[in-house]
Amino acid sequence: MGFQRARSAEQREERRRAILGTAEAMLREAPVADLTLTALARRSCLAKSAVLRYFDSREAVLLELLVAEWQTLLADLAERLPAAVTADDPAARREELAGALAEALAGRPVLCDLAAAQAAVLERNVSPEVVARFKRTAIAATEELADLVRARLPELPAESAFAFAGALALTTGALWAHAQPSAAMLAAYDSDPELAALRPDFTGTLRELLAVLLAGLVARSR
Repeated sequence: MGFQRARSAEQREERRRAILGTAEAMLREAPVADLTLTALARRSCLAKSAVLRYFDSREAVLLELLVAEWQTLLADLAERLPAAVTADDPAARREELAGALAEALAGRPVLCDLAAAQAAVLERNVSPEVVARFKRTAIAATEELADLVRARLPELPAESAFAFAGALALTTGALWAHAQPSAAMLAAYDSDPELAALRPDFTGTLRELLAVLLAGLVARSR
């Protein structure tokens, strides 16, 4: 950036985008739990107080980054799904859709890590205004995902597609948390291989859960 203090609206927006970009880069190196406001400010070459001029808190930064990650995923799915879900048989199309969604999410670990921390961490240290804005964008993203799903599964009613899209977000976060064990848990798995039965494979398990959910929603709507 060619300025020391953001003065114009364009400079302030550039500074916000730079902070978000730095946070994303940090999350590619370490999990959400390791990202502190102090470290983010240092990596952004800013004082902590300067970061707080643009975001209420560390959690506000990460909520906005989560929104950006979902929007990027949705753009990717809009291109990916038409080629990935082509079967004539409805059951086969559900399997294709579940697989394409699981693979797309597995390819976005930053999104998955943020989703795993959303309710328990990211929504806690923010103002009502910030979290309300986040929830509004989350609803819009859920509706967009529901539309993408219905384009491939027209037999699914709109309300069921919306329920599926919401469940996908919840399932992704919960499953990711269990699929990324701590160092202590990894050591326990090594010492007792039988425990590894409780460690889910993220992509395979998510694919199976989404396929079952889609089948149930379609059957229930008949």
